[in-house]
Amino acid sequence: MANGKLDYKKEYKDLYMPKAKPCIIDVPAMCFIMVDGKGNPNVEEGEYQQAVELLYALSYTIKMSKMGGNLPAGYFEYVVPPLEGLWWLNDNSHFDFSTKEKFCWTSMIRQPEFVTQEVFDWACKELAKKKPQLDTSKARLQTFDEGLCVQMMHIGSFDDEPKTIAQIDAFIKEKNYQDAISEVQPDGTIKRHHEIYLGDPRKIESSKMKTVLRHPVKG
Repeated sequence: MANGKLDYKKEYKDLYMPKAKPCIIDVPAMCFIMVDGKGNPNVEEGEYQQAVELLYALSYTIKMSKMGGNLPAGYFEYVVPPLEGLWWLNDNSHFDFSTKEKFCWTSMIRQPEFVTQEVFDWACKELAKKKPQLDTSKARLQTFDEGLCVQMMHIGSFDDEPKTIAQIDAFIKEKNYQDAISEVQPDGTIKRHHEIYLGDPRKIESSKMKTVLRHPVKG
């Protein structure tokens, strides 16, 4: 915990800093603010970029809640965790990175353990006062229990991810696991191709971008 602040990326390196080769991991249940949407994420001021803006605005409203005298029970200092995303195609076909207009996605940011539904509802009301142009009704607080997965660090452009995914698929087959993407969980959520973004593509060369790629599996 650097400077008294919990940095999830550094504290939980198994989740956020895998090596550039596939590995198996059992991902614990975590709480996220989530926003669902469809379409090409690269569209300027499009649905995806609006969702990301909403996620960060809510996350920072919660982080700075102490400044307004609304300190949630159990509050601790922390670094806002990285942006993450679940991705699939609207026709449930094989994931094709060249058909971005068909993308469906859930964009999400992990929340600290003290964030309850009450804290989230408060943040939505506060944000609505400060930035009424953001539709907080599109966001929700949800526990995501991903379970057994294979993950790997992808270094480079998002468009080059198929090469890394091929390594993940080969590892799954070699270790006799089964791909669990699109499997419906008992709570109704569906397992998806999962990405965790460890840098800002606006500030980092695409060749140096680091993205955790994670695929759910079953034994």
